[in-house]
Amino acid sequence: MSALSPEALRAHWPAEDLAHMQRALALASHGVRGANPLVGAVAVGRDGTTLATGYHRGAGTAHAEADAIANAARDGVDLTGSTMYVTLEPCNHTGRTGPCAQAIIGAGIARVVYAIDDPHDIASGGARTLRSAGVDVESGALSAESAELNRRWLEAVAGRRPFVTLHIAQTLDSRIAAEDGTSQWITCPESLADNHATRSRIDAILVGSQTVAVDNPRLTARAEDGSLLAHQPLRAVMGLRDVPEDAAVRGSDGRFVHLRTQNPAEALVELFAAGVRHLMVEGGSRVIAAFLSAGLVDELIVYQAPTILGSGKNAVADLGVRTLADAQHWRWDEADGGSVRRLGADVRFHLAPAAPAAADDSSKETH
Repeated sequence: MSALSPEALRAHWPAEDLAHMQRALALASHGVRGANPLVGAVAVGRDGTTLATGYHRGAGTAHAEADAIANAARDGVDLTGSTMYVTLEPCNHTGRTGPCAQAIIGAGIARVVYAIDDPHDIASGGARTLRSAGVDVESGALSAESAELNRRWLEAVAGRRPFVTLHIAQTLDSRIAAEDGTSQWITCPESLADNHATRSRIDAILVGSQTVAVDNPRLTARAEDGSLLAHQPLRAVMGLRDVPEDAAVRGSDGRFVHLRTQNPAEALVELFAAGVRHLMVEGGSRVIAAFLSAGLVDELIVYQAPTILGSGKNAVADLGVRTLADAQHWRWDEADGGSVRRLGADVRFHLAPAAPAAADDSSKETH
């Protein structure tokens, strides 16, 4: 059915199947973006009653199917003979969590409807395992919507590169440092805490060698009292300039790498080979511009302080855009707590790259 249009695919499915999958997609959007996709699951009884729901909350947490099954067990709900709707093919491997296909079989679920296939070689095959166990499996319900929800994650997987989150902390006039170079701290403690929470779940964090020379950052994930959090990301510096032996970013734990390139794509290849699946880029302005210009930013998080400098260092260096028609376009992303949030005195914006316009797009303004 993959060759059919989204409209034809919708017409293939009964309205109740589409409604349950739509709810699974809504649940998926509550998750956090990163190394894993956004996935939601809904278990429905023979009479159409919703028995349990679940969604994936990020790397290392229960997958959506396992979350729904656990919620059913907690509530004393028997899922035997039920149908599970899930936005991605149930996984078939054991990583930090167990295989969802086996969990579904163990729960006695009789039918599984999923939206799109899992693109990971190591995780795919769940549908085959389910069918071998006698579970009725169907795929393709709201596949276009599910693919769009995870479009950039799917692109990262296909490109064999990390999912890239870009972080910017700036003033109202888009400055990341004053004219004299001072930048600590532009944003409030609540924004800093939120950023460090993100650091605690990513695989690696990257800055340019110029940022190391000017700011000497530690790039660690820290609690509000300054103590180190349990998980620490790999600390990466991109650039041709040498990193001083006494630079704070080197640390003493061996979790440091110098990427001797100014090409973001080359940096991502090296990081992917090192096992990095979720990277956060923190600057400076030229590194930010390089990743944006290369189209390699999958998620944008901006902390904006109610401060105006009037001069100083711009958050983003020249992108080479000379006309409005060439501007980059982004859309509000409701995942991970919503697109706009107040954090103390600051505002946190969460965005994703807008989908590319179709080649035959006729919606351009003519006035």
